[in-house]
Amino acid sequence: MSVDFIGAGPGAPDLITLRGLRAIQRADLVLYAGSLVPAEIVAERRAGVDAIDTAPMALDAIVAAMAAAHANGQHVARVHSGDPSLYGATAEQMRRLDALGIPYDVIPGVPAYAAMAAALRTELTLPGIVQSVVLTRTATRASAMPNGETLANFAATGATLAIHLSIANLAKVVRELAPLYGSDCPVAVGYRVSWPDQQFLAGTLADIRDKVKAAGFTRTALILVGPGLGADNAADSRLYAADHSHVLRPAAKR
Repeated sequence: MSVDFIGAGPGAPDLITLRGLRAIQRADLVLYAGSLVPAEIVAERRAGVDAIDTAPMALDAIVAAMAAAHANGQHVARVHSGDPSLYGATAEQMRRLDALGIPYDVIPGVPAYAAMAAALRTELTLPGIVQSVVLTRTATRASAMPNGETLANFAATGATLAIHLSIANLAKVVRELAPLYGSDCPVAVGYRVSWPDQQFLAGTLADIRDKVKAAGFTRTALILVGPGLGADNAADSRLYAADHSHVLRPAAKR
């Protein structure tokens, strides 16, 4: 038997993939991050299957639960929020499973930045304005940032920044980005994106701190920054231009 690391998506129960949902439904044990994974997703497990909230557990205890289930011939669904490849703390679990010889698979999930862009009905890459998205965070108590991975360095590219786990560091975000993007650069903040109580704030680097403070957002929020947010002057993509030909749309014969 093996372990499935499952990305549950940003919060809405119907944003989990079919593959992830089916893995939960066939599991003999479900381990889930209770603070961020909705109860409706965990409730999809089979009757009689235990679901353990790992929020109060340390890494060794989580791995021990997986190992015990594996020894008993049980298939484990390890459910994380968002996508396991982004700030999921999955790498260290996988390393320990490798050392124990326990097989596992990874099932991707919808990341929060994609869900937020969808909710805002915006495209994060616009022709002539921005063609890159940087997924990053700021230093917190949990982990330091590597040398060179600074907001200033990323902002120098002009990319759209999706800044995770940093709402408590919003003052630092504004201070480091304003000199590069300008104080009038658009900013969007999404609180509990795709959950029933989701909220969104739109502003600029000049006023977003006051808006966030008034709203009382202190955690579970994503920050998007960049000149492409809400831009209405972007050029049309060449993909569907009448004079643009490719293998599936050959140039018209004259």
